[in-house]
Amino acid sequence: MNFAQQMKEDTALVEAWLHEAFRERETRADLYDAMRYSLLAGGKRLRPVLMLETCRLCGGDPEQILPFACAIEMLHTYSLIHDDLPSMDNDDLRRGRPTNHKVYGEATAILAGDALLTAAFETMLESGCDLPAQRVLDAAACLGRAAGARGMVGGQALDMAGEGHALALSEVEELQRLKTGALISAACEMGCILAGGSPEERKAVVKYAQKLGLAFQIRDDMLDVEGDAATLGKPIGSDAANEKTTFVTLKGLEQCHKLVEQLTAEAERALDGFAQPEFLRWLARTLVGRNN
Repeated sequence: MNFAQQMKEDTALVEAWLHEAFRERETRADLYDAMRYSLLAGGKRLRPVLMLETCRLCGGDPEQILPFACAIEMLHTYSLIHDDLPSMDNDDLRRGRPTNHKVYGEATAILAGDALLTAAFETMLESGCDLPAQRVLDAAACLGRAAGARGMVGGQALDMAGEGHALALSEVEELQRLKTGALISAACEMGCILAGGSPEERKAVVKYAQKLGLAFQIRDDMLDVEGDAATLGKPIGSDAANEKTTFVTLKGLEQCHKLVEQLTAEAERALDGFAQPEFLRWLARTLVGRNN
């Protein structure tokens, strides 16, 4: 199969599942509207696709784990809603549309994020899929670690604390390992867990994801400098406006280009032990040149 077509099919499965989420729920003021507004706003669906394809790589059935793939997208969406809040990055646009708090107000946006976070775990633990209970518990625990103070939220705390301060490279690497990398790593690790992969396979996919996640964040930093706002769907230059130290600040654009290429090659090599790693290698190479 053409890899771009495979990506489209994976994304279509995720989109269809997400569109059915919360459809039959009881009315709670405009809470569900706010949740769906951000959840269905598009995006790359990178984390769900990584989970589905890592599951396939490790011998599992991707369609069987769709609730888990959609759960990680719910959690990612919650983080974006909160990241855009006036108390955080104070952004007006996300994916080319007004941010959640601009449409529904700050209080409802906070609650929509809270509800998506908890819905992620509800979705996983009530999935009803025919998988061993221990795999389900291990996958949920993996996401919990990646999402909280030891992962994404911890990274966001470091990000906020670092505004207006000159950070060392090691500090920026740790910040981004947690804020961006933890959830990308969890997506791949959960795919392996749910497929029943071996400890060696789990270690390999985590290494792939860590390299990919760092390359992804460096590319994000580059796009905030050299990207196009219309293509990105959000303003550029926000890092400089918020006085954030980034990889571009520390390395410059030319070195960042080289570093993204190096990390992508390392991500590809991490999959050498698998029989059919071609899609995930293609995905890593595709992300190197992305413009949004």
